[in-house]
Amino acid sequence: MLNTLLSGDYPRSRILTGVLLAIVLGLAFAPFLFSGAAAINTAAKVCIFIVLVASYDLLLGYTGIVSFAHTMFFGIGGYGVGLGLYAFGASWGVLALGILIALLVGVVLAFLIGLLSLRVRAIFYAMITLAVASAFLILATQFSEYTGGEDGRSFSVPQVLRPGYRLLEQPLFGTVINGRVLAYYLVFAMAVTLFLLALRVVNSPFGRVLQAIRENDMRAEALGYRVVYYRTVANCLAAGMAVLAGAMSAIWLRYTGPDTTLSFAIMLDILLMVVIGGMGTLYGAVVGATLFIVAQNYLQKLMGTASAATEGLPLLPKLLHPDRWLLLLGILFVLSVYFFPTGIVGRLRGKSG
Repeated sequence: MLNTLLSGDYPRSRILTGVLLAIVLGLAFAPFLFSGAAAINTAAKVCIFIVLVASYDLLLGYTGIVSFAHTMFFGIGGYGVGLGLYAFGASWGVLALGILIALLVGVVLAFLIGLLSLRVRAIFYAMITLAVASAFLILATQFSEYTGGEDGRSFSVPQVLRPGYRLLEQPLFGTVINGRVLAYYLVFAMAVTLFLLALRVVNSPFGRVLQAIRENDMRAEALGYRVVYYRTVANCLAAGMAVLAGAMSAIWLRYTGPDTTLSFAIMLDILLMVVIGGMGTLYGAVVGATLFIVAQNYLQKLMGTASAATEGLPLLPKLLHPDRWLLLLGILFVLSVYFFPTGIVGRLRGKSG
């Protein structure tokens, strides 16, 4: 059963297995383990970014494609759900239709970009995707009559997913099972399903061909594999996963806008998570996304506590001031790249071998 679920791709490290189990169990029981809105928001964001980072690793880590348009597909998913619910009302039918339309638009756009651009060298393809993503961001902000412009759109979700909805009259293990908890578990279930599907893809014969193309595309071509075809399909699969991640984000936030889905800063965060976790291993997406999101949400608070504790010492309180959390995050990233050049998962698997 487990072998089928993981597609035969085990962590292959006791430490990594323990880390992954802790992350999965923490996310599965987050509403019961942690109190307050901040904790469940962080857990939901981790679930969303695990899918988003895994989809990008399918491109970069498994196929060797550098793309800067990944947030565009993330935004298509967010806007597809958000604008549908905003315009036609909060129903499950509209939600499903919005996801299907966004998925269709994202996959067709990825197909066209791949078909027209993947024949060129990697750096030129990266520049093309950057141009397309920038154009899409401009369109989203300029067509404010439909998209809400830079302010984005807030909308309602189906009644069952709203905070005012109660599934049970009495709390379960001290937690009120309301619509917010149900929305979280919808996001969590989607994340688990999409991650396991991605594992199936990369461990299939198709995934092996992608890795062969990454290692030496000319040799793969000489063996009879149509490199452009495989790269285009991988591009479409990654885009589809990113679209669904954007839909998950919209369902959870009940808002969609350029800053939450289309910002280039999100693209940089995705790259950092891939590098921290380890390229070419989907488990790296789980570890990288979790570490980065938790640090992003709690490092500033920890620095505030440390700054107050070292108040009597010279220099340290200023260095640990909460306003300098990005500096410390950058230092931690540099150290992680230096000590874990193949990512945390790559290093742990290397030790086990």
